[in-house]
Amino acid sequence: MIEQDTVKLLRECDAGVKMGVSSIDDVLDYVKSDSLKQQLIHCKDEHIKLNRELQSLLDRYHDDGKDPNPIAKGMSYIKTNAKLAMEKSDATVSDLITDGCNMGVKSLSRYLNQYKAADESSKNIAKRLIDSEANLAEQLRSYL
Repeated sequence: MIEQDTVKLLRECDAGVKMGVSSIDDVLDYVKSDSLKQQLIHCKDEHIKLNRELQSLLDRYHDDGKDPNPIAKGMSYIKTNAKLAMEKSDATVSDLITDGCNMGVKSLSRYLNQYKAADESSKNIAKRLIDSEANLAEQLRSYL
């Protein structure tokens, strides 16, 4: 049970990290503020670092991880492009990323509760990812 919950939690974290990096990449070209751009790049770098740790743990369990749900990714892409087509502003970028962070915190928290038997290292990564998303959402409030 421990190994099964561990792998499932790591997979969800992997999908979340990939979705976060992809979402940041989708909006970076629209950012005008240097400080906002730096915050987004810093968060993206944190996600990439966490992904390396995730991959190492997934390799230990001989698992390839998980890509984000294609429907969720497609819907996110459409929403991002539609909103930015109407208004290319830092407020719009902040709104989009904040929504993504909130969804990430919510879903990862659900998985953390669902896979209670996961080992401590995978729980730790999930908690760090949740903290990273929550911190970014809080930092972006000044741009809304």
